[in-house]
Amino acid sequence: MDYATLKALKPTEFSDAADGFRRTGDMASAAQDRIEKQITAAMRKPLEGEAANAALGQLRELAENFHYTRVECGLISTALDGFAYDLEAAKKKLDVAVEGAQAERFTVNSDGSISYPPGGEKVDGELPKGGTVTGLTDATASAMGRQAANFDPNPHHGRAQQYADQIATALKEATEADEKWAPKLRALKADDDLTVSDRDWADVKKDAGGVLKVAGDYLDSIKEPPKDGSPKENAEWWDSLTAEEQAAYVALHPAAVGALDGLPSDIRDEANRAVLSETQATYQLELASIPQEPTKFAPNPNGSYPAVVQTQAWQDWNEKYGERHAFLTNSLKGMNAIQSRFDATGKDGLPPAYLLGFDTKGNGHAIVANGNPDTADHTAVYVPGTKSRLEGAGGDIGRMQEVWDASDQLAPGESVSTITWIGYDAPQSVAPEAMDKHWAHEGAPKLNQFLDGLQTVQGGADASHTTVIGHSYGSTTVGAASQQGDLAADDIVVAGSPGMLVPDADDLDVGRDHVWSEAARDDLVPVGGKVAGLGGLKWDVETWNGVPYNVGYVQVVPSDEAFGAHRMDVDTSGHSGYWDHGSQSLWNQAAVVTGRYNQVKEDD
Repeated sequence: MDYATLKALKPTEFSDAADGFRRTGDMASAAQDRIEKQITAAMRKPLEGEAANAALGQLRELAENFHYTRVECGLISTALDGFAYDLEAAKKKLDVAVEGAQAERFTVNSDGSISYPPGGEKVDGELPKGGTVTGLTDATASAMGRQAANFDPNPHHGRAQQYADQIATALKEATEADEKWAPKLRALKADDDLTVSDRDWADVKKDAGGVLKVAGDYLDSIKEPPKDGSPKENAEWWDSLTAEEQAAYVALHPAAVGALDGLPSDIRDEANRAVLSETQATYQLELASIPQEPTKFAPNPNGSYPAVVQTQAWQDWNEKYGERHAFLTNSLKGMNAIQSRFDATGKDGLPPAYLLGFDTKGNGHAIVANGNPDTADHTAVYVPGTKSRLEGAGGDIGRMQEVWDASDQLAPGESVSTITWIGYDAPQSVAPEAMDKHWAHEGAPKLNQFLDGLQTVQGGADASHTTVIGHSYGSTTVGAASQQGDLAADDIVVAGSPGMLVPDADDLDVGRDHVWSEAARDDLVPVGGKVAGLGGLKWDVETWNGVPYNVGYVQVVPSDEAFGAHRMDVDTSGHSGYWDHGSQSLWNQAAVVTGRYNQVKEDD
């Protein structure tokens, strides 16, 4: 990077290139959406069989290519913008120095040195001679150069040295920018093939880390999101950014953007899908690197009891790899379930899915919406209970697919979005964990934040009819959320509730007319909840088969008449049958979700 190069350089050319890559990424995104939300969705309706499955598989790979292209273009455009930003700063310093030198009638030479004319007071009848100075960037050398200039009776010498130093500094900064960004940009060049492998996706995370490492000055120029901001504050921050700044944040901080309540669902989905693909690929590669699990059991060599024993090879393997292998396997099970939901778009009319949250921290979390909640007439948010985690996301996602299907049938012409919210750390055992209230109290603020975020993006409390569905311990979390804040919902449905930490439906934000309960006759969780103290204390008479046996302050749960909720008819059995396809239990939930209260069948 010499003077002539920097003088002729136009940083806007790199900004223009960044815009080009952004446009390419946008086209790739549009192509991906068209394949996933239109083409494959339309194909699933009339076509089935081996050929159809093969075609859908190829389209899935093509969509993944476009997804990868979109993410990589985001990184490239951000890197080019960062490079242009650094070059622009150096170019401005150069231009200011050159303009200043020329204004004082100094000559800026082709190598960046400055020639100055004779000047000052005459000595022995002659003006002090002019000269040429070269810019110095080393602190010691620069100080010595300025000192020499100060002793020169020609005042032009000192001024010329200043301009020359400024030019040298600009050249140095431009060189550093070039050396900093060039290898990062080269690293973003993809393999020359049409296969997006796990290795490619794993490299995306590495690429993003490389760009992030050198993008400090550029990112510092972009306003950061508010720390612990409310959904409204998050939305205001996002709207304050330019399109280029938004793209940069999604490219370099996808996990952070994807987790911000108050941002549009399509933005969160874009960011979280990138995190999902990167994490899925990284975990697949790590799992493949672990040696295959040896045979666990073998006949007892002593021929005595027990007949089989654990092999030493398996014990050694399990000690070294067992825990990590289980974590990777279980996490990938949940990720594959999310991907399966993406792939199911269009099947039986199922709308596109939106990934509104994803991480593998703790038990792992996922928030998956059927349909876009930002524009939905009716929104349902499902809060699962004990043992819910990323690993088991498939079952919880499936339940909300059933609610969406039933709701869609009840409300033709109206849009519905049903959301699986695995957004908190639920207890992982019935006892002792599910008997403790702290899981609910810790999950409640997260649920309130998410619901507030939905309402913010939707445009206010009246924009969408919102129902929160709590299953098992999830209903306890819903109760805690209602206690801790203003629950942004119109209706609450609970199924198999062990208690909501309050004794009366009127103690919940929505009021007793909008609290609905389902409890199968053979579901013992409500009884267990009373034993655990997860309900609320209320003066009542307890009966068994109509015979009173206790009077006083007793634990009350939503399935009790004393609680005051609408007790809906249940035709399913057990603790997990409330979403059985075609059941009255399911139709009742759909009727509440769509506001068709007159179609709810209540318990006699």
